[in-house]
Amino acid sequence: MARKVLSEDRIHPAARDKVAAYKAEVLKEVQAAIGANRIVVVGMRQNPFPKKARKLLDAAGLAYKYLEYGSYLSEWRTRLAIKMWTGWPTFPQVFVHGVLVGGASDLEKLLASGELAK
Repeated sequence: MARKVLSEDRIHPAARDKVAAYKAEVLKEVQAAIGANRIVVVGMRQNPFPKKARKLLDAAGLAYKYLEYGSYLSEWRTRLAIKMWTGWPTFPQVFVHGVLVGGASDLEKLLASGELAK
């Protein structure tokens, strides 16, 4: 599956640096966490689904790193950068061994199937 992303040659040279640098420090933080932890959950306050993902992992006895970026009313630009990077439209974003597996319901299916225990 090839995700459609605007190719660099379709971005004016004057805008390329701004596109490349947009919230780069946050993306580095997320990437570092993914590289250092078996499971990473990226979420936000007030959203019940990041909480659900964490409860599922806690119940399964699986260690994870949780990163939280704002709430519905704050840090939306930060979350936008993460969404743009992954292509996943919602939170939480759950990574296992560096691979985006989806959100809370996707995590629940992996746990139920036993795939995550492998």
